[in-house]
Formats: sequence, C-alpha cells, structure tokens
Amino acid sequence: MVLRIRLARFGKRNNPFYNIVVAQARTARNSKPLEVLGTYDPIPKPPTSSGGTGKAVKDIKLDTSRAKYWLGVGAQPSEPAWRLLSMIGLLEPKYPRSTNMEGERGEEVRER
Repeated sequence: MVLRIRLARFGKRNNPFYNIVVAQARTARNSKPLEVLGTYDPIPKPPTSSGGTGKAVKDIKLDTSRAKYWLGVGAQPSEPAWRLLSMIGLLEPKYPRSTNMEGERGEEVRER
C-alpha cells in the first residue's frame, strides 16, 4: 500500500481551496482520504495588520506532528505537497535556489 501526501481540490470555479491529505496513491484526487493534515488557500489575502502595508499572504494550515508521522511511516509527497512542506520546513527543497549560479550565468550572458 503506497501512501501519498497530496492536495485535494475543493472550492468554486476560479476560487480553489485545497485540503492537504494522506491517501492511497492509486485512488482518485478527491476520493476519501485516510487523514486530512491541513488546508492550503492559494489565493493571496491582503495583510490583516492595522498598518495595511506588506505583502499579501497565502494561507497554509498544517498539523506538523501528523505530517512528520506520515513522512516517517513512508508516505511520499506529491510535487505541490513537497513544495508546501518545504516552505514550512519539514522537507528540504527539491530544487534549491542558488543565487550564485544565476548571478554567474547572468554575467556570462552580458559579456557576449
């Protein structure tokens, strides 16, 4: 039984909302999961601070202890779930950003 941590889509058209779930790998996207770990709202919300300045934020709510448990048991995260778990700090980023390499590449392009 292969387990996946993945996103199950809910919400309306043009207004997505995702549950972060643990499900068997061969089941459909919105089938009944084994456990719901959290939610992810990809639509940026304006900052709620009284000052009103700052960046808009995307809402991620996750039960980190249960996510660590499922990762320890051997559940494999999907690509979007991997990205969210790396934002929270539970996993290493799959493709780390390397500003040094990009800077060097930019200089080579400028020299040509």
